[in-house]
Amino acid sequence: MLSEFSRRLLDWYARAARDLPWRRQPSPYAVWVSEIMAQQTRVETAIPYFLRWMERFPNVETLASASQQEVLATWEGLGYYSRARNLHRAAQKIISEYQGNIPEELEQLRRLPGIGAYTAGAIASMAFGQDEAVLDGNIRRVLARVFDVQTPASSPAGQQELWGLARQHLP
Repeated sequence: MLSEFSRRLLDWYARAARDLPWRRQPSPYAVWVSEIMAQQTRVETAIPYFLRWMERFPNVETLASASQQEVLATWEGLGYYSRARNLHRAAQKIISEYQGNIPEELEQLRRLPGIGAYTAGAIASMAFGQDEAVLDGNIRRVLARVFDVQTPASSPAGQQELWGLARQHLP
């Protein structure tokens, strides 16, 4: 059963959700690439990179078989190049260990290079419809304000409290 907070959040999302290219084609691969690109980058900045990336590397197989130089050239200008290297390494691991299928299980996702708790939860929930919480900087701030969290968000106790709220209240 959804909490009042969850219902209000879903109502707001239904009215205000941006039209993003990865929402139009919510394949696990598109969700994964978009989540990695959006890390430490404004969504508006990531969109043209995402479109160019998907044109050049439309699936895990093409990404895994590309050279690292080509991957980095396609990423050029987006910054934080370790994200591109991790995408490439993870694609190769997906081919070798998961027969080209992005894993659905949270722990398997977290074993891929460059995928942490937030990204694993985002992929599991958006691409595979699983009930997994996510917690990034924006969500931390909203939860802390709405639920009047006094514990510093960056502390281990604050992280634990906010993850608990996310698991309890986020749809």
